[in-house]
Amino acid sequence: MLERTIYQYFSAWKADANHTALLIDGARQVGKTFAIREFAKGNYRTTLEINFVQTPSAKTIFEGDLDVDTLIANLTAFSGQPLYPGNTLVFLDEVQECPQARTAIKFLVDDGRFDYIESGSLLGVSYREVSSLPVGYERTLRMYPLTISEFFSARGVDASIENRVRGLCEAGQPIPEAIHGRLTRLFRIYLAVGGMPAAVQRYVDTHDLARVLLDQQAILGLYRQDITRYASDKMHIRAIFNALPSELDAKNKRFKLSDLSKSARSERYASDFMWLADSGVALPCYNTTAPQTPLEANKKHNLFKLFLCDVGLLSAASSIPAQFDLVQGDPSINWGSFLENALAQEFSAHGFGLYYYDKQGLGEVDFLLQRGIRVLPVEAKSGKEFHAHASLDKVLGVGEWGIDEAVVFCGGNVERDGKITYLPWYASAFLERDNASGSFVVSP
Repeated sequence: MLERTIYQYFSAWKADANHTALLIDGARQVGKTFAIREFAKGNYRTTLEINFVQTPSAKTIFEGDLDVDTLIANLTAFSGQPLYPGNTLVFLDEVQECPQARTAIKFLVDDGRFDYIESGSLLGVSYREVSSLPVGYERTLRMYPLTISEFFSARGVDASIENRVRGLCEAGQPIPEAIHGRLTRLFRIYLAVGGMPAAVQRYVDTHDLARVLLDQQAILGLYRQDITRYASDKMHIRAIFNALPSELDAKNKRFKLSDLSKSARSERYASDFMWLADSGVALPCYNTTAPQTPLEANKKHNLFKLFLCDVGLLSAASSIPAQFDLVQGDPSINWGSFLENALAQEFSAHGFGLYYYDKQGLGEVDFLLQRGIRVLPVEAKSGKEFHAHASLDKVLGVGEWGIDEAVVFCGGNVERDGKITYLPWYASAFLERDNASGSFVVSP
């Protein structure tokens, strides 16, 4: 079984005596249903699972009056087994197919007899109208593909090794070459396999990248089906989705509408980009007017990079699938697009907003991460000349911005040089958003 850090959030939620319902959303195939089932097995005497896609008739439970006695009676009748107050989880899967169930959550949570977890794809949850949202009675938790740490765990990296590496990164000390070499090789595999649970499990079980590719292509097919099912402007959105790999392969990786159509206009496509972002399928990274807080207030809505939610899907969607070349470290492929995509999804999973800086005269910095009142510039270097970063140097030299720290993720070991810390690619797993110390990694 793949270990997911989301189990820790589930446990904290259950331990809160006044907890609300929990809505788990995210892109399709990130493992929501499996994770909830595994948590339920070890924490409840009984679980009532209702999947509104597999069992559309279950929608009748929430039709008519929503008084709690009627709702509980309907749930009990549908279950066909005893439901134990204080020890039963009601799991409403594919909840986007029954908006009335989300309206009823307020009354069920107030009743307090059972615990409730809802799950659904971001596409459905975002685009199905709910007559009355259960504000204050429903907490939303986003689930992402496996992070680098979760992937390492799946590949047998012990937590003690990761904690040791984390501590060395924080101290600015080099990592022993045996460990560094192993984690670097695993990170290359992560670029190819990505974090979709089906692909990771396939690789763990078989080490067969060809079979992993088939799983990834099946997921991409599901995403295209969702576009057909949910999108209002199917043609535009499908064109954007299909263009993502080639746009990221371009020199500056910025998405250009002119590549879709010479007559394309940003106002016509704006909602289509947002649709892909809202679905969790794409991760927008916005240019900013200045590397200063708050970054959200400084972002340029019409200038952005658009990453895929999973780097493994990016490798599968490329015109020539790149899995083997990525694992082998083949320098002939554009490593930069895959590396930046992997970092973007890692930062998103850690709660960071995605921003970058690009201005004539100063150049481009790959990522800007906001941590409290400070901005941390981050560069992703795929080649051997990672000490060359003219744009980053220029940004650090602007005194009025007061930036005194930057990180370069590279293929080398840990190294510090003035304001810049060089970290291995895999150390992006240690970057956290809410660290009071201000250090770029979390203390173990």
